[in-house]
Amino acid sequence: MRNIKLSLIALMAMSSLSYAGGDLTVVTPYEIEDAVMAEEAYVEPIIEEYVEPTPIPEPVVIEPTPVPVVVPPVPVRNIKANGFYAGLGIAATRYKSNCKTGCKGSGTDKTAGVMARAGYDFNKYVGIEARGIRTNWKADGGTVKHAGLFIKPMVPVSDATNIYGLVGFAKTTTQGRMQRTDAEALALGAGIEVDLSADTPKDGRYGRTFDGMGDQEKGLGVFADYERMVVKSGSPDLDAVSVGVTYDF
Repeated sequence: MRNIKLSLIALMAMSSLSYAGGDLTVVTPYEIEDAVMAEEAYVEPIIEEYVEPTPIPEPVVIEPTPVPVVVPPVPVRNIKANGFYAGLGIAATRYKSNCKTGCKGSGTDKTAGVMARAGYDFNKYVGIEARGIRTNWKADGGTVKHAGLFIKPMVPVSDATNIYGLVGFAKTTTQGRMQRTDAEALALGAGIEVDLSADTPKDGRYGRTFDGMGDQEKGLGVFADYERMVVKSGSPDLDAVSVGVTYDF
């Protein structure tokens, strides 16, 4: 009877365990050992907190400080406009006496000779000139000597051409069988001159504004002019036509 009770108790215990979801499988020592080893081998993973990486700064490029270079100023060359010139040519003169018909020494004489001129152009509008004429080739036995100093007003009509006037004081003498003349009087004239050189401005500062005129460059030129050698009441007519070359300094 006692055994029956023990069996019933055991049956009830097993039922209780089965109802509670228990596992009545017999656990061997090997299984216990494997479980222990697996538990010891298990390492719980370490979860690290995410830390945003620190950005790497871009490299800073330091430009070297430029060393100032002192450049000495280039000296400006002063260019003085040289207005000096000189010329040489031939002259044809006409000497007409103021004597009435029948008087001694009346008539007209024509001679030829040389003329020289030298002057200075202050600018393209005005200059000063000295000139002289001497005839040697006689047509009717007479010669003419003439020398004077003139103011020379100018009007440039192009870069190479000037029209000029002559207003001055001159001494004129004649010799020969015709009426003699020895006069110191006003003299007037007009002419044209052409510069044959290439007037190109140079690097520098001119003494006056460069205009390519008024003898600002060295070179040759040509001229032609007319002059009334004596402008005086009662004097004979003394005229000269001259042509020649000029050199600008």
